Amino acid sequence: MEQETTMHGQRKSGAGARRFLPLGVIVIVAIAGYFTLRDYLTFDMLRDNRAALLAYRDQHYALSVAGFLLIYIAIVSFSLPGAAVASLTGGFLFGLFPGVLFNMTAATIGATFIFIAARMGLGEWLNGKIDASDGTVRRFREGLRENELSFLFLMRLVPAVPFFVANLVPALVGVGLGRFVFTTFFGIIPGALVYTWVGAGLGEVFARGESPDLGLIFEPQILGPILALCALALLPVIVKRFRRGRI
Repeated sequence: MEQETTMHGQRKSGAGARRFLPLGVIVIVAIAGYFTLRDYLTFDMLRDNRAALLAYRDQHYALSVAGFLLIYIAIVSFSLPGAAVASLTGGFLFGLFPGVLFNMTAATIGATFIFIAARMGLGEWLNGKIDASDGTVRRFREGLRENELSFLFLMRLVPAVPFFVANLVPALVGVGLGRFVFTTFFGIIPGALVYTWVGAGLGEVFARGESPDLGLIFEPQILGPILALCALALLPVIVKRFRRGRI
């Protein structure tokens, strides 16, 4: 009986350790990629290889799309440097459309991989800890769940929120996979449009010997509409607060 209990405990421990494996792989690859790829996945790399990339796209369009999607998914999945360059490349190679669709699809798939890995590794454990508590963290999670769609869209729309943070937080507080995918795909539309648009105009930028303005998203004419969308995402939360105050 004691031996069976020991074996059961070992199996449970092994299963617990396996849950952390995907997240552990992501962390290891992300650290290795930061030190080995940060000098390669750059705007200079895109500029120096633009002719070869365009020639390959013209000769092998389907393979170019597949290769681009796989590389972009890997960059997002492992939080590798070069996500902004990948978005520019999508616009440069495929135009505003379908480039923006390719960028949004790859970013959403990569974000989903991180979400699933984080939920498997830490989500259940952290939610158990939160359930056992009665402090600020639990109230935050309850407030987020009550206004889940609004907060998920807000995290995607606000440019100051790092992309990987918007992938991890929902996984750690128990957001459902379907809602995460939905809000990620549609919430990144404004940012994806801006960067793909900049990428689509890289030909002229290269011809002038200039660098693209990656800070364009913070210009008033771009940031203003995005902030308006943020306010729209918060509107249901404000309405609920107002109704409760009246009641």
